[in-house]
Amino acid sequence: MNQLEAFACEKCTGNYCSRKAPILSILDDTQLKKVIGKITRKKYKKGQILFFEGDVSDKFYIINKGKVKIFKYTKEGKEQILYILSEGDFIGYLSLLKKGKFDFNAEALDDVNMCILTKDAFDDIVKKNPEISLKILESLHDRVVSLENLVKILSTKDIEARIADLLKVFAREFGHEEEEGIIIDMPLSREEMANYIGVTRETMSRKLSAMEDEGILELIGNKKIIIKDLKSLQKLL
Repeated sequence: MNQLEAFACEKCTGNYCSRKAPILSILDDTQLKKVIGKITRKKYKKGQILFFEGDVSDKFYIINKGKVKIFKYTKEGKEQILYILSEGDFIGYLSLLKKGKFDFNAEALDDVNMCILTKDAFDDIVKKNPEISLKILESLHDRVVSLENLVKILSTKDIEARIADLLKVFAREFGHEEEEGIIIDMPLSREEMANYIGVTRETMSRKLSAMEDEGILELIGNKKIIIKDLKSLQKLL
């Protein structure tokens, strides 16, 4: 099987994948069937680039499964992560308003299934269902808030505060509560976490270990972190 596989949605035996996207939640089954008829899907392997900064943006992407890292490179060539997108999130709406180019890169953090609409198909759907634009604006607002939070994190000199803020976001977006605490299925490696908040990998590992020694969290390999004392974590902010 090729790393990249395209197939028609009508071959999918599961539930409507588009139901996972909040922006399409206003559609009834009849409307959704029409949308699905216009969708193609692609599978990306972990580490595969979906598109590069500067590539032509003429499609609307909805994540059906997996997580996608949106990032840019600084003038120094260092990776700066902007967002971590997951199931139900979308990419490409602003570029569809006016045909242009992506101003960021996108990489699959794990195996990703993507639903894709062409610009013409998307325009037709929005014209017939203008309420979708409001849903998209709500999601874009959340991303602006996320970017503002990133700026706040990067402008904070206190490294513990940066890490605590990042963990708080991950706990909300990727965590679930159990008896032992909030278990976070980490979307990023230690190095990517370090890049996200502008510190070295060594500093990130050292600070996380210190937090573990203090009983704030527990490190489970490189894939999971358990927040055991949320109040103490919040005191670091």
